[in-house]
Amino acid sequence: MQKIFAFVALLAISALAAAGPHGVERVLDDFSNPAAWQVSGSDDVRASLRASDGPRGKALCLDYDLRGTAGYASMRRTLPLMLPTNYAFDLDVRGAAPANTLQFKLIDASGDNVWWHQWKDYAPPADWRTLRVAADAIGFAWGPATDHALKRSAGFELAIAAGAGAGGGRGSVCFSRLGLLELPPASAPQEARARPDPNAEVEAAAKQAPRGFYPRAFTGEQGYWTLVGIDGGRDTGLLSEDGALEIGKGGFTIEPFLQEGGKLLTWADVAITHSLRDGYLPIPGVQWKHGDLSLRVTAFGTGTRGDARLIARYDVRNDGDRARDVTLVLAARPLQVDPPSQFLNAPGGVSPIHALAWQGGTLAVDGEPRARLLRAASMRGATTRAHGMIVQRLARGDFPPAQSVHDPDGYASGAALYRVHLQPHSGATFGVVVPLAGSRMPAIAADADAAAWLQREEDQVAAQWHGKLDRVVLKLPSSQQRLIDTLRSSLAWILISRDGPELRPGTRSYARSWIRDGAMMADALLRLGDTEAARDYALWYAPHQFTTGKVPCCIDARGADPTPENDSPGELLHLIAQVYRYTNDRAFLQASWPHVTATMAYLEKLQDGERHSAVRMFRGLLPASISHEGYSAKPQHSYWDDFWALRGQDDALSMARALGDREATREWTKQRDRFRDDLYASIRASVAAHRIDFIPGSAELGDFDPTSTTIALAPGGQQDNLRTRLPPSLLDGTFNRYWTESRARADGGTDWDAYTPYEWRNVGVFARLGWRGRIPPMLDFFFAGQRPAGWNQWAEVVGRDAREPRFIGDMPHAWVASDYLRSILDLLAFEDGVDQTMVLGAGVQEAWLEQGGVALHGLRTPWGALGYSLRRDGARVVWTIDADTALPPGGLVLAWPLPRPPGATTINGKPARWREGGLRIRTAPARVVVE
Repeated sequence: MQKIFAFVALLAISALAAAGPHGVERVLDDFSNPAAWQVSGSDDVRASLRASDGPRGKALCLDYDLRGTAGYASMRRTLPLMLPTNYAFDLDVRGAAPANTLQFKLIDASGDNVWWHQWKDYAPPADWRTLRVAADAIGFAWGPATDHALKRSAGFELAIAAGAGAGGGRGSVCFSRLGLLELPPASAPQEARARPDPNAEVEAAAKQAPRGFYPRAFTGEQGYWTLVGIDGGRDTGLLSEDGALEIGKGGFTIEPFLQEGGKLLTWADVAITHSLRDGYLPIPGVQWKHGDLSLRVTAFGTGTRGDARLIARYDVRNDGDRARDVTLVLAARPLQVDPPSQFLNAPGGVSPIHALAWQGGTLAVDGEPRARLLRAASMRGATTRAHGMIVQRLARGDFPPAQSVHDPDGYASGAALYRVHLQPHSGATFGVVVPLAGSRMPAIAADADAAAWLQREEDQVAAQWHGKLDRVVLKLPSSQQRLIDTLRSSLAWILISRDGPELRPGTRSYARSWIRDGAMMADALLRLGDTEAARDYALWYAPHQFTTGKVPCCIDARGADPTPENDSPGELLHLIAQVYRYTNDRAFLQASWPHVTATMAYLEKLQDGERHSAVRMFRGLLPASISHEGYSAKPQHSYWDDFWALRGQDDALSMARALGDREATREWTKQRDRFRDDLYASIRASVAAHRIDFIPGSAELGDFDPTSTTIALAPGGQQDNLRTRLPPSLLDGTFNRYWTESRARADGGTDWDAYTPYEWRNVGVFARLGWRGRIPPMLDFFFAGQRPAGWNQWAEVVGRDAREPRFIGDMPHAWVASDYLRSILDLLAFEDGVDQTMVLGAGVQEAWLEQGGVALHGLRTPWGALGYSLRRDGARVVWTIDADTALPPGGLVLAWPLPRPPGATTINGKPARWREGGLRIRTAPARVVVE
């Protein structure tokens, strides 16, 4: 085969050499042989090839119907190529199809490494046209190769992938005459040369400007932000750590400045602090302090999903003993809060403004009313880049008189000025209202008292959020208030990040719903009493299941994504089971039952595919997939997938029993037991093959990935099996190593660059393992990664150097928020599925008892409400179980919170005995006293 490849490559080189230096084209395929091509489509997609005539010979047409999915249709052939230094491909195209993504792919001999060029939102022309793909327009797409330079390829593929529209629709695209041009090294095709990048242009301008004239992100500093919006809204704003408000996804910003005595004050000139109303409500504030002068920016979302808006409040205050004249500047700038380093799916940085106009107190951008001032401004103006950007003109005292401008380059900007005379110890309040996508500009009386109106709106929104976030009552010592505040804020970030019923990890980079994220977020929502949000999500997600029973890894506006990620079946089963367990909604379970049976059948099919594998450690496992981000370059047999499948099979069995389906119970018990045996046999084989002393992340790699392994314990429920079916040292060895390495990282004993706060999962596992004393330093390390600290949030990636620019995912990241929620709740109460008990206080610290104790009321469990308090009373420890606590079948188990053994114990005045560090309670209310 290698000799054939070399011979074909030699012919290619010879043909190109014969073409000469002027770029004579060599035809690689004239599309006269349909048999050379193989057509395929992703799940539920219909695709076929038919012969046709082209402009210079024959053609092949790809007819497809994406059928409402986020899938693809493709045509592939073997095509060995040895590529010259500089080249271009030409391809004739026509068709009749909606706008989708046209993909041009080159694949290496292994089939694992892919290079591509994509035309997004591509609608084929009705008449034949030639597309040219230059060498520098072809980039590495995926694969394990470390050398991403494209020098040779073995296969060629053309694909139509669902575009941004809903489902991609159906159509036909015809291809003819694929040619390759060898070009001189200095003669790259003119059309391949990109125009200057807008973000690079602004960054270059920022380098020449005083610090503070541009947002941090354009000056080489990492910036941070938070979400502003409503529960389940279609769109959200972002508030930067410096007070700039992004007026919707990908939109421009309204950025504040102050002027006094001719000096322009920017974020770089002031001390800045951050807060949330009442410590945890999603009403963020940014406080500027410059001597006795201060500015507070407060932002929040209000309205309904169909009619939502952002409100920004600006409070300027003089806390000095003399009067002063101050100007508040609200500048509209063609820049997002989302920074240039955020490249995934929704690129950050510049947000072009071509037309900007003031229409009274309303700001119109590109012809649409986008913001309304609540008070008449002293001055309003607009400018273009050619006449000077708005901040530079403000700094030099050259405020633009124009009320309307057009900038062909998309750099129009403008500002409203409020000049105020502030008496000593007084202030003034201003505001802006911004309708979010699909919403109308609200009618507000021109003579309304802006400060009073803003306060009423904010108070109303605060009351609504208190109703959503305060269902569970949690009391801890004041030293641990951050745990409570962040718990409630995390719930808010999950709700704001969702789009209607669609639970999503983010609103920008990750504005789609993954079932793995959603299932774990739903777990957190259910425990905090929001059963409606969890049920709505399950009812929305399940119908997107493919006809094969395959569960899509994720869903977005295009439909269900067919990418094979084999954790998905178990996660859907778990989601449905959890909603039923927490709601006892039999109608919901019956409606969901077809999805349960289809998923179990699909899982059995997946397991059969590897049941007779020649590799012992693969036998009976789910096939390799890329569900784990660490395996995106090359699919692996991930134990993350398998533990989710085992969790899902256990859940399917519980649902079958609930419905009295004896046949399903019998067959699925066999399926579950066989898979469980194969899974643990695989782990033993992998441990032996790799000579390791921990539970590996994947079979073939034997890699150390404790955060992935946590899923086996929670929600996997495999703690007992991990100890009895594997060498006893493996479970402790895995998390002892994590503890050692995480301590070295925190103490500076090892070099590190960044981490993902998914590691919060390890905190909950430590509580389950009884490692109570190791938890406080872990809390301290992770809380140090909140940026800024006052907003109770984490990005997906936390860098060691807080100001080094990097991709950090969405911020706040809702899946990370759910990891935090579940782990903090585990410290106080977690379910032991084997014994059907609730374990209380496994992560409570002795110091907390010394500082007033803890209390938890209204937590939801599969059996109902749960509540208790735990405190020191002199030399005694007292537990009080709430009267309305619903007892699980196995009762409650109290985890002894002190390092010394418990003394004489009574339950409701009767003697009781502790066993293995736990005390079982089978009655409520109960008062437990330990001497």
